[in-house]
Amino acid sequence: MTTRIGVIAMQGDVEEHVIALEKTLAERGALGEVIKIKYRGIVRSCDALVIPGGESTTIGRLMQRENILSEIKTAVEEREIPILGTCAGLVLLAREGDDEVAKTGQPLLGLMDVKVKRNAFGRQRESFETLLKMNIFEEPFPAVFIRAPSITHVAEHVEVLATFDEHVVATQQENILALAFHPELTEDRRIHHYFLDLV
Repeated sequence: MTTRIGVIAMQGDVEEHVIALEKTLAERGALGEVIKIKYRGIVRSCDALVIPGGESTTIGRLMQRENILSEIKTAVEEREIPILGTCAGLVLLAREGDDEVAKTGQPLLGLMDVKVKRNAFGRQRESFETLLKMNIFEEPFPAVFIRAPSITHVAEHVEVLATFDEHVVATQQENILALAFHPELTEDRRIHHYFLDLV
């Protein structure tokens, strides 16, 4: 059976995730395809979804306009479809945002019981890379933070996978992963492998 992974392709690091996922599937010798989602009607055919980094307000509004937000919620409710959200994707997955999120009127999926703070580590010039200890891997992960958000509140049933300088930067709630950083910008594909294990 072919695994079909959809990458929300409104804006942001779309190509990087597509390439990383295709390489991960090849490394696993798995039958699968990675498709870009720009329009409604495609989510229901996918076995897993990725919401990439980018500008969360723009991505959220375009997804709302195309009715993709409601399609994703239905896919989670009816099929418990796995989702990976990175950076902006983390913000969109959250149940609650900070004042900056509220001020923009940004739509949220509300699928993960966390509260997020946008741009928690500063603007573009404060971007950085660090070796991040994650409790799902033995060796640290090379995490790239670009205008990264952080998680300021986590519900009891949400597992914290990693913290950095007292900021929660990676969480998992059942088969939904939310990361403040960009795993697609490295050659280390352990997170993409971990995600595909959820499918």
